[in-house]
Amino acid sequence: MVTSSRLPGFYKLSPSERLNTVLQATGLEIGQLGAVLPADDQMLAIADRMIENVIGALSVPLAVAANFKINGKDYLIPMATEEPSVVAAASNMASVARIHGGFHASSDQPIMISQIQVVGAPDPHGARLRLYERRRDILDLANEQDPFLVKLGGGAKDIKVRIIEAPGASHVVLHLIVDVRDAMGANAVNTMAEALAPLVSEIAGGRVRLRILSNKADLRLARVRAIYDRDALGGEDVVNGIIDAYDFAVADPYRAATHNKGIMNGITAVVLATGNDTRAVEAGAHCHAAASGRYTSLSHYEKDTNGNLVGTLELPMAVGLVGGATKTHPVAQASVRMLGVESAQELAQIITAVGLAQNTGALRALAAEGIQKGHMSLHARNVAIAAGADGDEIEHVAARLKQAGNVRLDIAQKVLEEVRAGAG
Repeated sequence: MVTSSRLPGFYKLSPSERLNTVLQATGLEIGQLGAVLPADDQMLAIADRMIENVIGALSVPLAVAANFKINGKDYLIPMATEEPSVVAAASNMASVARIHGGFHASSDQPIMISQIQVVGAPDPHGARLRLYERRRDILDLANEQDPFLVKLGGGAKDIKVRIIEAPGASHVVLHLIVDVRDAMGANAVNTMAEALAPLVSEIAGGRVRLRILSNKADLRLARVRAIYDRDALGGEDVVNGIIDAYDFAVADPYRAATHNKGIMNGITAVVLATGNDTRAVEAGAHCHAAASGRYTSLSHYEKDTNGNLVGTLELPMAVGLVGGATKTHPVAQASVRMLGVESAQELAQIITAVGLAQNTGALRALAAEGIQKGHMSLHARNVAIAAGADGDEIEHVAARLKQAGNVRLDIAQKVLEEVRAGAG
C-alpha cells in the first residue's frame, strides 16, 4: 500500500533515486521492482531524457516481418508488439500477396493541420472573410518560424477558416495547412500556431484560445492495395468467408471496432518500432473510420474476375523520420536503418501495407480455422512462462497445452508440476 503519493521534488531526482523513493513509499523490496531497470545503464539515461519521472524502462519484443514487397521493393519490417500471432499473420499474408506482385501503395504529401480557435468574435462570418483577406500575411508570419523547413520545400501553404457552432457561441477556427516534409510535424505546426495567435486575434476581433495541431490528418492519407491468390488463401470458400466478415464490419460498429483493431495491430507495431507517435496515428485512423458519420471498416475487400481477393486500405498516416523518439531512441534508429526508407511518405506506405496484411491475416483465420487456433497456439508459451516454466520447461509445457487444446494458466501449472515431477 502506498503511504503517500505526494513526492515533493521527485522530478529533480535521478532515476535511481526516484526508484528508491518509490520503494519507500510502497513498502516494496528492490527484488519486487527490479525488473523495471534496463540491462543497459545507457538506456536508462536515454529514457530519462525522453520523459519525466523515469524510474526504469519497459522492454517490448521487437520482431521482423518477412516477405513484404511494396511498390516492387523488398523490405524487412520491424514490429514492436507483445501480442502473439501478429507478426506471423502479417508475414504470411505478405507471402500470399507476393504471388500477384505484392503491395501497391501511394500517399499524399506530408500535410498537417494546426487549428487556431477564436472565441468572442462579434461578427464570426465577417471575421472569417477578414482572415482570408490577410492570407498572405498569415502564411508569411508562419513561415518565419521555420525557415529551414521552408528551405526544404515545406512550410505553411494555405489556410482554411471554419465557423464551428457550439452551444451558446460561434467559434472561428483557422486551419493552418503546413507541409512538414519528413517530420511527423507536431512541433513545427504548433510553433507556427503559437506565433500566429496575436495576429489572428487582431484580425478576427476575438480572443485566441487553443492553438494546436489536429490528429485528424485527412490531408495526409496513405493507400495500399494487394491481390491475394484465391488458392493460396485456402480456396473460394475462404475468400467468400473473408468478404462476409468484411461486410459484417461495414454494417456493424461493434464488429468494426475489432476489425479495425486488427489493422492497428500491424500498424501500431511498426509505428512504435520506428519511434513514431502511436496515439496520434490511432486517433487519426479511428476518426477516419467514422468520417461518414458512422463508425465502419477502414479496409475494403472484394473479388477480381479470377476469384482472387482484392484488399485495399486508406487512412491518415502522420509519421516522420526526423524529430521525436525516432532520433533519440537507439532501437527506433536501428529500425529505420533496417527499413532503408528515404522519406516519411515511403514509411507511411510501408506501415499501411502492414496494416492491410495484418487485417487480411486475421480475417483469413476467422474465415478458416477460427482465430483462436493459431493465436492460442502461439500464446501457449506465454502461459507456460506465466505458470513459472523456465528453460526447456517452457516448450514442454506449451506443447502439452497445445496438444490438449486448452491453453489456460491453471492447466499450465498442473502440467508444469508433472514435468518437474517426471524430471525429478
